[in-house]
Amino acid sequence: MFPLRLQTHSLIKRLFINSCITALAFATNAAVVQPTAQFMLQWTQLQSFGLVHLVPLPTAIKSVMAFLLMDLTYYYWHRANHRFLFLWRFHNVHHIDPDLDISTGFRFHGVEILLSAGLRVFQIALTGISQGTYILYELVYQANTLFHHSNIRLPIWTERWLNTILVTPRMHGVHHSQVQDETNSNYSVIFPWWDKLHQTLRLNVPQSEIEIGIPAYSSPDDNTLQHLWLVPFQKQRDYWRKPDNKLVERSPSVLGEDLSRMVDFSTTSIAPNLSLRTE
Repeated sequence: MFPLRLQTHSLIKRLFINSCITALAFATNAAVVQPTAQFMLQWTQLQSFGLVHLVPLPTAIKSVMAFLLMDLTYYYWHRANHRFLFLWRFHNVHHIDPDLDISTGFRFHGVEILLSAGLRVFQIALTGISQGTYILYELVYQANTLFHHSNIRLPIWTERWLNTILVTPRMHGVHHSQVQDETNSNYSVIFPWWDKLHQTLRLNVPQSEIEIGIPAYSSPDDNTLQHLWLVPFQKQRDYWRKPDNKLVERSPSVLGEDLSRMVDFSTTSIAPNLSLRTE
């Protein structure tokens, strides 16, 4: 009813595809990731292993520390999925979605979910997080993942305020842009502070200027169920060029001057203002 970005593809078809991919992701999570996490939670508590066990602090402070460390380490994991080509092969399935909404928030290749079991082992062993704090983290993580993938248009002042403490739809929308520099920004999941700390924050792109997806995988055939399951195992394309070999770039004229200042509508155009360059 209040869309942040206009849909470009059939919603019903996308929901079917995303639901099928999500089903495998959920099955992998239930079969591998959560049992692994529960084992590590029990082991770290029995062994008093992890950073929070090294300092004599009140339980509440330890819980806050563990929660923040879980979110920070996931920032590094997300960034690694963009930096290392082996991980990106699988994470790319999430970004190929030509529109961005709540269903995209669950659309992850099963192998990426399987690999995240190793991340959970590392996170729990590093932090020594308690069972209760871990459950709280999972709930907040999942809730905010759905929120910032959503396509809801909030008043700009409301979202600017929320974005001081949470990753929001406009912030994460930039992360799903077809422009490489924009995709390689805004990695945070719950708190936006990690992008600010690591100088990977980018809020100055109007949502009306963003074309969602990956340029090299932007044809309808690229977003079929069979292709999405198999594409990580196939020869990879030059991700940031369209099928006609044109590089997708952003026209500087549509950008806000301050990278950390969230903008609303473009003042120059309604359609995405992209330049396509062939080298």
